[in-house]
Order: sequence, then C-alpha cells, then structure tokens
Amino acid sequence: MTNSIPEIRDTELMFVIGSNTTEAHPIIAMEMKRAARRGAKLIVADPRAIWLSEIADLHLQLQPGTDVALLSAMAHVIITEGLVDQAFIDAHTENFEAVVEAHRDTTPEWAEGICGVPADDIRTAARMYATTDKAGIYYTLGITEHTHGTDNVYGLANLVLMTGHLGKRSAGMNPLRGQNNVQGANDAGASPVFYPGYQRVSDPAARAKFEAAWGVELSPHDGLNLNVMMKEMAAGNVKGLYVVGEDIVLSEPNAWKVEKGLNQCEFVVLQDIFLNETARFADVILPAACFAEKDGVFTNSDRRVQRVRKAVDAPGQARADWRIICELSRAVGYPMDYASPAEVYAEMASLSDKFSGISHGRIDVEGGLQWPCPTPEHPGTPTLHGDGPIRGKGAFQPISYRPSDELPDDEYPLLLSTGRTLYHYNAGTQTRRASGPMAKQGTNFIEMHRRDAKMRGLSTGDRVTVSSRRGEVEAEVWVSPRMRRGCVWMPLHFPDSLTNRLTNDAGDVITGTGEYKVCAVTVRPAAAAAAK
Repeated sequence: MTNSIPEIRDTELMFVIGSNTTEAHPIIAMEMKRAARRGAKLIVADPRAIWLSEIADLHLQLQPGTDVALLSAMAHVIITEGLVDQAFIDAHTENFEAVVEAHRDTTPEWAEGICGVPADDIRTAARMYATTDKAGIYYTLGITEHTHGTDNVYGLANLVLMTGHLGKRSAGMNPLRGQNNVQGANDAGASPVFYPGYQRVSDPAARAKFEAAWGVELSPHDGLNLNVMMKEMAAGNVKGLYVVGEDIVLSEPNAWKVEKGLNQCEFVVLQDIFLNETARFADVILPAACFAEKDGVFTNSDRRVQRVRKAVDAPGQARADWRIICELSRAVGYPMDYASPAEVYAEMASLSDKFSGISHGRIDVEGGLQWPCPTPEHPGTPTLHGDGPIRGKGAFQPISYRPSDELPDDEYPLLLSTGRTLYHYNAGTQTRRASGPMAKQGTNFIEMHRRDAKMRGLSTGDRVTVSSRRGEVEAEVWVSPRMRRGCVWMPLHFPDSLTNRLTNDAGDVITGTGEYKVCAVTVRPAAAAAAK
C-alpha cells in the first residue's frame, strides 16, 4: 500500500475494485464504512453485488476478467476530457505518450461491449475519480488472480499517475494483502526473485552483499514461483518440496495436477500447526507453533511492522518456525546460531535499507513502525512517494485488453469465479476446526443467478455437480441476487468439496499467478439428487 489504513477514514473517494472487502478484509472495511458515513464517495467495480455495492454511489458490475477494458476506457475519458494532472505527469512520470496512444480508441462504448458496464457509468466513474483530490484505489486478488493480472495492476497504476493521486494522504494505490503477514513474508525475501528488502537476485551488487553476510555462494538466477513450481512438480522435474504454513492441496489451482505432483514427488516435508490436506502426501511432519506461542513481528498491508509476543507454550513437540529452520540448517551443515527472533530481524535490517531503523527493541518502546525507515531516528513512512516516486520517475505502462485464458462455451456455459467468505480464512486450516464458523457455514456452495438456476430446474439447497475441464465437485446451490447472469461463484475453503479441482492453473505471464477468477464450468443436479 502506498498509504495507510487509518488514512482511509479521511479519504474523499474510494475506488474499490476486485475486493469483497467486508468479507475478506473486514477491519479495513470498517474504515471504508466510516469514510462513507462521513460523506466520502464510493465506486465499486465487482462482478457480484457485494455488500459494499449496496452503499456505493456507483457499482460497475463488470463481466469477470474484463478489468483491462474497464480501466482502459476510464483512462481514455480522463485523457480525452483533459482531466489529467499535467504538472504531476511532467515532473514525476515517464512514458505517458505511450499510454495516450494505447488508449486513443478505448472508448467507453468499446468497453461496454466487452465488460457489460454502461458507457455512461464508465464516464461517471472516470470523472469522479479524476476530479477528487483525495481519491484512493483499493484492490486485492480479484485484480491479480488472472492471466492478465499484471496488466490489471498496470491499468490501475496508470490511473493513479495520470491524475496525480500519489504521494498524498488518503489517496494512492492500495493492494490489500491476502493473508496475515504476507507483506512481512515478502519483505523478508520469501520470493523467487528477491532477497530481503526487495533486492533482486539478478543484481550482482545485491548478491555480493548477501554472499558476504551469509558466507556462501548464491545463484544468480531467479527461482520458480509457486504456480510454476506446481506445474514442474507434476511434470516430474521437482523432486522434493518443503511446505511451510500452506495447504497447497486446497489453495492451488487445478488441484488434481497438484495431487499428481505430490504423489510422484520423492520427498515432501510439511511444517504446520495442524494436519491439513497436504499432510496426506508428507514424508515428514514438523509441528510448528502458532502465533500465540512464539515471538516475532507481523507486517500488515500498510507496511506496518508490529510485535507479536509469546503468550502460551506450544503443545507437545511443536516449536517456533525460526527454531525449526535453524535446527534443520545446522543438520545439513550450515550453522544458524541466532538466540532469538530479534537477532534474525536485526540481521535483515542490517542488510536492507528499508528496515534499517526498525528493531524489536524500538517497536517495544514506540509501537508499530512503517517502512521505509532507514535510521533509528526516522519516524517511519505512513505515505509513500511524498517527495515524488521513489524510483525517480513513475513509469506508465501501456496495456491492451485480451480475453481470459478460458471462456464459457456450449459444453461449459457458465463462468466461475472463486474467493473467500467472512466466516472462513483461506484454506480453513484453523476456521474449519472452530464450531462457530462451521455453524455459520459448514459446507461448500455455488452462488447462481435465479435465471441460471431456473433453466436448470434448481433451487436454493439443491445438491449439484459442478464440472470444468479439469475436474468436478459437489456443492449446494445458493440462488443469489448478487450474481450476474451466466456467472457463478464458489468459496475455496472445503476439502470435501475442493473447489480448486475446477480452477485454471494458466498463469499471468509476469507473476505466474493462476487464473482463479475465471474458468468455464457446467452445473447439473448431483447423481444422488437426480436418482431421487
């Protein structure tokens, strides 16, 4: 996030796209509700009529997978109507001319034919966003989990840059991170292309620094991202897998292929707090401590590094992750002799300018700190790019619409999107073990438009089989007023009805992220129901 969560309450306009915020990020949604009550305008772009759309000034109910068309048309309006911040563009950006050329013909009428949003609504949204001073964009996996996810992000960044909504409070571009501490994991180098602090593996100077600190020779080549790793494992090219805090059988697209890869993998290690679905394939299980059983830091969506402190002892043989990793490292011949998580963080801070001023001791005294924080005296940075883009110039990226990898046809006539619900968290490793969430939502379901249900003779509560080109699962029908006709939606949380057996593992060309949000399916009454 370029900006901070508390700044949302003072914004004048929120453009929420690809984010069911009240269910996936309910605390952040509370700030959005507060801003709306105070009078802030709200634009929601989502294929479903999510709760936020009910209080929105404008709901752009686009066809799934057509975000680039929508954003390109908004850019066209802003450019052709002279709503750009030319002074900001001249002082702080580059390559704007390429974007002007790319969007010369991307009119709202053109976009309406692709995304289904009325041209007048696209114009209204573009004008509202461009002419409001404190206008912030908020997005999450509904933008990134596409084969063109990177283009979606570029399209949003182009809007921010051309309107000058960067480097000011309560504005900016704000990805809401998908899991607790996923920001911190990325910061620490849990990535195939970065060392800690977003220093590139391919950068010889960065590599030399970490080689000197760690006393080993490091590869100059990028590693494999998760989606590519799963495909290589299924092809027999990945022989061993060490899985930490992840249930890849439940969370990865095209789950049949993931299971095939795990079955032929020579050695699988799972490190987790519970036996999840991936545990069925593990050769070794390393029991880990949960958040309340260890010390360390969490970094949230707005780059705020906060302390977490041990409250209770871990059960049985469970240990904190950092201890497990250190002991494993010693066992394979590389000594890691840290005495505490504070020492681990201190080493990372010493090698990463963004975190140099942050330490456990300082957080204990002052509270959470937001990076970049380059010195112990620095107060942290709530809002990025206040003195202009950190990289020097903000780079415009021309984009062009292309369809999703798999679209409905006669055999698979419905378009499936997937996601999370309020009551369950990601793979459900924790929430499915709690009676409260299971009482509220105990089984998988498929949300359908009433006309799609009626033409198949289906009603709420009916059992159906949902099939794609990759697999099939059973679920319960939920006829919903939130859906577009021709579109269906399912959550990912239930192992006995594994939605990701349906989803497409075709990846974004840059990030490799699978296309969870668009695949073609068919729905029919389940065999048992049909027999009755």
